[in-house]
Amino acid sequence: MSLRPAYSAGSLGGTDAVAVLEASMLVIGDEILGGFVQDTNSGWLATQLMETGIPFTRVSTIPDTHADIDEGLLAELGRSRPRLVFTSGGIGSTPDDITFEAIAASLGQGLRLDPLLGERIESALGWAASRGLDVDETYRQHMLRMARIPEGATLMAPEVTWAPGVRIDVDGGIDADGVTIIVLPGVPSQFRTIVTAAVRPELMDGRNPPVHVEEIEHWFPESVLNACFDRLQQRWPTVKLGSYPSMPMLVRLIGPEAPCREAAAHVRAEIETLLATGPGRKLAREWKHRWASQDG
Repeated sequence: MSLRPAYSAGSLGGTDAVAVLEASMLVIGDEILGGFVQDTNSGWLATQLMETGIPFTRVSTIPDTHADIDEGLLAELGRSRPRLVFTSGGIGSTPDDITFEAIAASLGQGLRLDPLLGERIESALGWAASRGLDVDETYRQHMLRMARIPEGATLMAPEVTWAPGVRIDVDGGIDADGVTIIVLPGVPSQFRTIVTAAVRPELMDGRNPPVHVEEIEHWFPESVLNACFDRLQQRWPTVKLGSYPSMPMLVRLIGPEAPCREAAAHVRAEIETLLATGPGRKLAREWKHRWASQDG
């Protein structure tokens, strides 16, 4: 059965219901949830998606269990489409590396031995045996776990990394307003190499209109601009607003270029109006002093 919900326009898209490519990610690994390893892949991926205008709508970190991977994947398949679903981690040779088999089971697929990956594993086993390691059948079968991928999967960037990424198209993939699942290693260097060499040029670049970013600094408490922010969201609903306490305060606007620039001009004009009054200048001076004394 196809999971194909009705689509509502994304936060970076237009006001009409247009099929905007979005992305989400499953970070798989008990070691991350236990605090032993820090996930850096999702943050790096977020910058790549922002550069290509693809909204990053979910990041979920889940344990290495069939049930949790199934639950996480089915949730992403049920979200708006077209969608890229990235996974990282759990594709090694140890018993807890179950990502391939768990994803295959969720999709109702079996596993197949990929010839290229199988050849690489056999070569590695031969190298280990030539150096005196006892390569028995149990050892061999564990290593071959890395070469058994879902039946509907194809390799991505096998020429640039020993453990390539895997692509699985669901309901025709993103070219048919479906879902494309990208299964990637958890090792950050491998993750980044595959995304840069294959995923970005093949599946990300040129898919969505570029987004524009405006950043505005000011020396007021952010609550002073709340009425301005309300007007901004009413007049420019396609612009995403973020306000961040810092020294100085930061307002970040993200969206299509024309409305984003207009909204930024609105915020800057509001700040200038405040600074043109005696109470406004006094408030800015005192707020700046307060921040400086806290840092000291």
